Amino acid sequence: MKKIEIFAVCGHDGILQTIQRLINNNEQWNATCAANAAQVAALLAQSNYNLLLIGSALSEGEEAELEQMAANKNIPVIKHYGGGSGLLFGEIHEALRNG
Repeated sequence: MKKIEIFAVCGHDGILQTIQRLINNNEQWNATCAANAAQVAALLAQSNYNLLLIGSALSEGEEAELEQMAANKNIPVIKHYGGGSGLLFGEIHEALRNG
């Protein structure tokens, strides 16, 4: 079975590491991570992602830029600013279902 590719962007390194660990704990998911919008464009161009996850500590401008990049590639976007792993998993499942 092909894994669901999730691109996570978060400006807080510790939170990004937690998001990556939680996503990668699911055998069906794989996380690629970046700390800011500047790192995203090249990585988005290199692979086919199923979902873009925007985390905390990014500026409004960075978030808007990320959303536009995702829209250009027809990738669903979720914004996850905390709330625990159950909420994260629910947001991912809903985005994949509705994407």
